[in-house]
Amino acid sequence: MKILMLTPYLPYPLLSGGQIRTYNLLKKLANKHDITLFALIKDESETAYISELEKYCHQVRVFKRSRTPFTVKNILKTAFSSYPFLVIRNQSLTATAAIKEELANHQYDLIHAETFYMMPHLPELKIPSILVEQTIEYLGYESYAKKANPLLRPLLNIDVNKIRSWEKHYWQKADQLIVMSNEDKEFIAKELGRDDKIAVVANGVDNSWFDQIPRQKTKTPTILSVGTFKWLPNREAVEFLVEKIWPLVKAKIPNVRLEIVGNAPSQKVLNYGLNDPNINVVGQVADIRYAFKSADLLLAPVFSGKGTRYKILEAMACATPVVASQIAVEGLDVENGKHVLTSNNAQELAELTVKVLTEQKLWHTLSSNGKKFVQDHYDWQLISQKLDAIYQKIGKIKK
Repeated sequence: MKILMLTPYLPYPLLSGGQIRTYNLLKKLANKHDITLFALIKDESETAYISELEKYCHQVRVFKRSRTPFTVKNILKTAFSSYPFLVIRNQSLTATAAIKEELANHQYDLIHAETFYMMPHLPELKIPSILVEQTIEYLGYESYAKKANPLLRPLLNIDVNKIRSWEKHYWQKADQLIVMSNEDKEFIAKELGRDDKIAVVANGVDNSWFDQIPRQKTKTPTILSVGTFKWLPNREAVEFLVEKIWPLVKAKIPNVRLEIVGNAPSQKVLNYGLNDPNINVVGQVADIRYAFKSADLLLAPVFSGKGTRYKILEAMACATPVVASQIAVEGLDVENGKHVLTSNNAQELAELTVKVLTEQKLWHTLSSNGKKFVQDHYDWQLISQKLDAIYQKIGKIKK
């Protein structure tokens, strides 16, 4: 099947959940389909990674979008547009023209768009389209607006309403919606008043790849925090961890260490490492496996956002126990007390963390149960088969 895939990022290197997902699905589906990838980039230096993706794609083309989101041009365009800032900052007129030309000159069976804000690049289509929602965007921005400066809130709410309106518009317009969990499916089905065109194709892990690195024995009890800091829920999570949970854990285990790993840490996050010798802000790492395999547990107090759950799945693939908020494991069908330990309370999260770090039997139970769980349910081979079945079904729709 001939597929045109659109992404708001180049799916390599693997710095974000979206990149990890797209790269692994391309890898698994390369032998079954003829995929052309059109991706947005911020910087010309990213073109160095195109060759890695050409191993799995018939063709890879990239298009520049603004390097930084908050430009005067983007802000002014948003003010005078019906589109929200999220769409404007990911807009490429060059990509729009190239997609139109590509579809006019070549016969495709379907379009696969990652994120709703890639959909405005498309002309009116004569072939079926699949929209993948890795997260429900307007909910994340809605959460941010509620916590923002009261003076900014009215402006932010205008933009959130634009996001909500356009996101729902493209939910309706696409022939097939793909979401990450049953919870996301139920939420969108309620918004649309139907669930017949919504499918769950969850995230996964490459279990064999994680198995290549042996576990490292820690010298002192070590907690890991993981997440790209370009995503608001991750910034909120690490702030909650350091300011609410960390002091309670340190009071019980004075020599405990915290490793904070993630792309683009803010100055506030960097300051945590400067102000506490027991905290190490690593930032971006070349190979995430070493971070997971050299930590005693992953602590993930995420309280907003839907979509990807890579940190949880990857920790379990590495046999690293997980202590998390309930929303951090939402949609994974894990069992609290068997595969992970969960709570939404800082005091309880601290107590659970201390238990895992001090009770060897509990550590081994969570470690082995978590690893078996992702092997049985979340390997990319299984996930790619679900996507392939949707391609086969939707590719037959005639317009």
